[in-house]
This record gives sequence, C-alpha cells and structure tokens, in this order.
Amino acid sequence: MDQYELIRTGYRVYGKSISELARLTGHSRNTVKKAIRGEPWGYGERQHQPFPALGSYLKIIDRWLASDKDKPSNQRHTARRIYNRLVHEHGFKGSESTVRRYVRLAKMQLGLAGPGAFIPCDPEAGYEGEVDWGQATALIAGQTQRLKFFCMRSKYSGKHFVRFYPCERQQAFFDAHMRAFEFFGGVFPVLIYDNLTTAVGKVMRGKDRQEQEAFSKFKAYYSFEAKFCTPGKAHEKGGVEGLVGLARRNYMVPIPEAESLEELNEKILQQCLSYGKHKMAGRDRTVNALYEEEKKHLLPLPREGFSNVRYLEGRVDKYATVVADKNRYSVPSAYAGFKAKVLLYVDRVEIFSNGKKLALHERMYGNNKWCLQADHYLELIQQRPRAFHSARPIRQWRESWPHGLHVLLERFCAAQGETKGIKDFITVLMLYREHPADEMEAAVEQAGKNRVSTSDGVRHLLAQRACEVHSSEPLRAWSSLPPADVSVYGQLGGAL
Repeated sequence: MDQYELIRTGYRVYGKSISELARLTGHSRNTVKKAIRGEPWGYGERQHQPFPALGSYLKIIDRWLASDKDKPSNQRHTARRIYNRLVHEHGFKGSESTVRRYVRLAKMQLGLAGPGAFIPCDPEAGYEGEVDWGQATALIAGQTQRLKFFCMRSKYSGKHFVRFYPCERQQAFFDAHMRAFEFFGGVFPVLIYDNLTTAVGKVMRGKDRQEQEAFSKFKAYYSFEAKFCTPGKAHEKGGVEGLVGLARRNYMVPIPEAESLEELNEKILQQCLSYGKHKMAGRDRTVNALYEEEKKHLLPLPREGFSNVRYLEGRVDKYATVVADKNRYSVPSAYAGFKAKVLLYVDRVEIFSNGKKLALHERMYGNNKWCLQADHYLELIQQRPRAFHSARPIRQWRESWPHGLHVLLERFCAAQGETKGIKDFITVLMLYREHPADEMEAAVEQAGKNRVSTSDGVRHLLAQRACEVHSSEPLRAWSSLPPADVSVYGQLGGAL
C-alpha cells in the first residue's frame, strides 16, 4: 500500500514519469500504469482451481465419493484412503497433498464434509449438565488397577466433578450422580448423556429412547430431565468429552497412587474443588464466580438420598459363604445352612440372618471371587487343626501377620506339639475379637521376648497392659489440695 501511494503521489503531485517511478519502485511499467489508473493490482484469487496432476483421476475420485453418500459415516473414504487406492489400483504418481486439496473441495460440493465451524452458545445458568465416563490406570495399595472415572460438568460455569469406580454398573452410576449433586449443591434440571446401557434400554427413532426402569425411577426421584445424544455424535456434549481428557491429563499424570479407592477419590475431590480460578474463553468471570451464581438456580436436593441398595436372599453354603452378584462372601461357620439376606451397596456387602448382622465385606466386582474373613472360620479350624496350614482364610491372613505371630506359632508347636499348639494358637487369634490390633501386636511382641508358649500367657500380658493404661497417676502436690471437711464424717455416722 505504501508503494501504491508513492506511485500515485509521485505521478500526480510531483510530475514523475512512468519510467522514473518504475526505476524507483522496482515495478514494471505496466504495474505502474495500473496504479496510476487506479486498477487493482497484486495477486487475485483464481475463479477456478485446476488440478493438472490428477487429470483423468478426477472422475474416479468423484465416483468413489458419490458412492459414499449412502454409506455409514465411519466407513467412508478419507483423503488418505483415496490416495492409497489411486496409487495401488491405478498407478497414480502425484503427491498426497494434491489429492487432499481436491478431496476437500469435492466433499464440500457433495455435502459429505462435516461442519467445520461451531455455533457460539451462551448456556443458561444452572440449567444443563453433561455426564460421561472415562478410563484410567491407578496404583491402589501397590497394585495396578484399570478403573473407570465418572465426570459431570456444568455447561454454564464449567465447574466439574470427577470420581473413580471399579466399574460402570448402574449402582456406581447412581452413586456417582448422588455424590455429584452433593458436590454442586443441587440438581441440574437437564442432564445430557450418551446412549449408555445403564440408562437406555433401547434407542428408538430420532431422539426417542426406551429408558431402563431403574434409571427412570432415579430420574423421577431427583426431578431432572435426561437428554441423549444422537448415536455417534458425542460432540453434542463436547464440554464433558473435553473434561474426560482434561481430567486424565491433569489429575492422572503421573499415575495416581493411594492405599485405597476412597483415599484416591478424596485426592481427586480436592483437585475438583481447587479447579476454577481461571476464566474460560469468551467469559468475563472465573469458573468459581459463575458457579457461585449458578448454585442459586439448581433444583434442591431431596431430604433423603435415593435408596441405591440391592436386596438379595440366599443361603449360607457348606463353605460358610453366601453367593451375591456371582461372588462369595464369608459368614461365621456356625451359620452354615442358614437362610441369609444380603444388602449390596456400591462399595460394601452386608449379610444378615434372623435379623442379626453376620458380616460386612468390601464389595467385589467380577465373577467367582472369594472374600473370606479368617475370623469366621477359627472355631471350625480349631476343631480340625490339620487343616490350619492349607485353609485359604488363614493363608490369606498370614500374608499380613506381624512377625511376632509367626514366632509365636512356632513356639506353641514346639512346646505343646503341633496339634495342641495350633489349637492354642487359634485361641490367641480369637483374642483379636476383643482387643484392638495394635494392643494385640504389642502383647504378641512382648510374648515373643518373654518366651511365652501358651495362650494364657498372652491373655495375662494383655490384662497387665490394660491395668497399666488405666492405673491412676500417684497424687502429687498434696499441699495444693483443699483441707478435708471433717463434718462429713459426723453426718455419715448420724445417717447410720
């Protein structure tokens, strides 16, 4: 533009000739003449883009693309596929970039190109939320586990909630919702989902869905509306799709470690709470500020949470276990053959018989897993001491025993013989029912040092430690005590 002004000013104001202006600017005489006449100059956009390298291949490409119109969107030709077919089937010698440029234009003309732009949206405060699942690896108690994580995100504020679960089952799905509602301080009137099987029984024509009965009850209890994406169109809830990646990159790199799933979820919760000090693109306030405004518009939480418990009935089998959700959970061996009622929570299993609570276990997921508590089998093993070393509950428990128990077992067997020693040692194990684990470990350690070889000795040490803990401190500073009131003795004598 500066040279255009220079040419016109030099010619019209200072009377410079065309030749002089050409030498001064370095442009040709014809270009200088165009500038003087006011004609457009520089590069102009072509009305038609030729593709000479493609030549006769253009008809082949057009035919392939036209045949894609009635094909599934995920099985249509890509530019890379078209280029490879041209090379292998038709001996094409040109470059892939040439094919890509033409395919892009041809798809646009045929209506095969997806929308390359997005509609600017301004969501209503406290109206819509989005839900999705992701998958990540974590180290739980030193073991690598593949876990699922639930995500709920507000479309208005961008505030989000993330929580880990062993699976995506319906109970976990409901539990995650309830915890998310507590996190947000209310319920979104509308939640947007994929067509996940925990909520949708059957995808109907258009936007119609046949919902799972349990999900319909859950939705009615919290009074929200569910909207489902078009199959294969996950971008319809793009905010939470992005959250899955954001959570994985920021909360799960490096691979998170925790002693338990609950501890891991507490760490993730703290990160969710601290998120929101920034501004999203196109917003003039931070995520946290928008969230504080949004809370006023959410639906209130019910007084009582949804009953997310499965009720089962069964019978204690010969292994003193109850089968629940394809896994086995132990109860005291004396109840073998009794009827049992099982309450399945998302994280635990409670077993009852005749109104009495028999056992509490951590919930297992999968098939044919055994959750055994050694305490449930101690009386049975004491009657059959030869089974002690091969009993699965004992073998599992021994892996976490303190060193003192191993020493004590050897000493009992050496002093009393193996059969009597094992029986007496089981009596020591039963003491864990009455005393905390730290007290037992201290007593067992002391028994090892004092070369105790009977359960009575261990019981005596526990009693001695209890006396030491509860014994009164000797009185000191007698002079600071108030004087005795001797009149009390006279009152006592009169009463008698």
